[in-house]
Amino acid sequence: MHISFLSAITDYLRGDGAVILPEVQLTLFGLGILLIDFTLGAKERYLNAGLAFVGTLFSAYTVWKLRLPVATNGSRYGFHDSVIVDPFFLFFAGLFLAATALVILLSVKFLEIEQEQEGEYYALLLFACVGMMFMASGSDLIVMFLGLETMALSFYVLTGFLRRDKRSNEASLKYVLLGAFSSGILAYGFSFLYGLSASTNIGLIGSALGQLRQLAHVVAVSHLSGAQGEPMRQMLQRDLPIAQNFDPVLLQLLPILAFVLVAVGLFFKVAAVPFHQWAPDVYEGAPTPITTYVSVASKTASFALLLRLFLNVFTVSRMEWIYLVAGIAVASLTWGNLAAITQTNVKRLLAYSSISHVGYILLGVVGAFSVEGPGLNQAGAKGIAFYLLAYVFMTTGAFAVIIVLRQKGLIGEELEDLNGLYQRSPAAAVLLLIFMLSLAGIPPTAGFMGKYFIFLSLIETHHPVLVLIAALYIVPALYYYFRIIVHAWLKQPGEAPRPVMSSAQAVALGVAVFVTLAAGLYPEPFTRLAEYAQLAQYALGR
Repeated sequence: MHISFLSAITDYLRGDGAVILPEVQLTLFGLGILLIDFTLGAKERYLNAGLAFVGTLFSAYTVWKLRLPVATNGSRYGFHDSVIVDPFFLFFAGLFLAATALVILLSVKFLEIEQEQEGEYYALLLFACVGMMFMASGSDLIVMFLGLETMALSFYVLTGFLRRDKRSNEASLKYVLLGAFSSGILAYGFSFLYGLSASTNIGLIGSALGQLRQLAHVVAVSHLSGAQGEPMRQMLQRDLPIAQNFDPVLLQLLPILAFVLVAVGLFFKVAAVPFHQWAPDVYEGAPTPITTYVSVASKTASFALLLRLFLNVFTVSRMEWIYLVAGIAVASLTWGNLAAITQTNVKRLLAYSSISHVGYILLGVVGAFSVEGPGLNQAGAKGIAFYLLAYVFMTTGAFAVIIVLRQKGLIGEELEDLNGLYQRSPAAAVLLLIFMLSLAGIPPTAGFMGKYFIFLSLIETHHPVLVLIAALYIVPALYYYFRIIVHAWLKQPGEAPRPVMSSAQAVALGVAVFVTLAAGLYPEPFTRLAEYAQLAQYALGR
């Protein structure tokens, strides 16, 4: 009996279990933290962070090993094709795990200062990462939505983790209300997709929408020329349940309505204008490590979900919705950059700047999808992946410097708190300068290369106006990023103490600045990594 049980586990790990093993490992480590936390004293709570960090390393090693069978045998499917392991998932899983590990390192000292060193914090970080990984690996609407809600519920709690801070409580409440509203819209859009296709598999939904599109064309032709196209119409009615009793008008409107609902739900998650209202307050009120995590990991996971859906479900109608995405991108660039100019709180300033970065990534979507036929524009697909990679590390680094400034008696989030940083801590000032230059898109940094690939894709797909608009919005970005640099380098220091950087924070900052500079000075390995995601050649299905 004992041997049979072990054999069953081994068989499971060779089959369906293999495709979710990284998520299982994170879940087990999260549950282990919750159990072990009860046995730890107040001075031993830092061990929770160590256990969580080890969990991310185990999961990262498993993701690394999965690349070999994927390279040899192609994409791996599990649980009746509802979960997939492919280069797309492996690329984004690596970003999620890297962001989680960096946030764990940045959280230890911060929680000690706030006197909130609880095991639940680190467990929720791991559970949020599990949700993100299912968002990237899901090929079924139900799996995607469960992953999204797992991530969202963890963030709702983490945002309000500072129980004695009213700003944190308020941010959590706003996040819950607006997050639940956006999830409801997304679920409503998913229900339309299910109704149109009688399936929750996104590959089958994409095929069904393509057939519906053909059917709508046949209906239009048959109305103009009698019985012409009747054989095709009968065939499509036989294959598609919804076509048995169809209305020609609804046949054209329902796929459009499904796209609008899904797009609105996803634009809420990435904080694109005009669905960005939650971002500034949540960024300001949340604990700064969680602000970092929401900014980089949540956005990256939401873009992974957006790309999965757009690549598989809505790609047949890309030329109809691409200009809607372009409009949202320009609006995000406009509002994000202009609103950031007036901010005096650094976290709110970075919140609005992150909205502008969403605009650049959406322009990458425009550049990638604005081609006829199958596949995507190579430069656009590479630009999206590269920009997200650069965004994770340069934004984490920028927030990490703010976390380092957090000392007992000093929050360190206002521009005035940065005054004279170069005189108080030259290393922190130099790091802040590098991250601000990268966020602004100045060479030789990762941010510059990300914008370069985005602009190149727009030029290749003949969108010169969008290139001009995107380039012009670098000017206000330079202004508000250099406001931070001026306060840190040119202002006289006040009474703020010299910031003391812990070893964990130094490691996190070292990794962030290395990637930020290396991806700008020698981008070749990072462009190969972005190409590994295979967005341009992506096609779900066997």
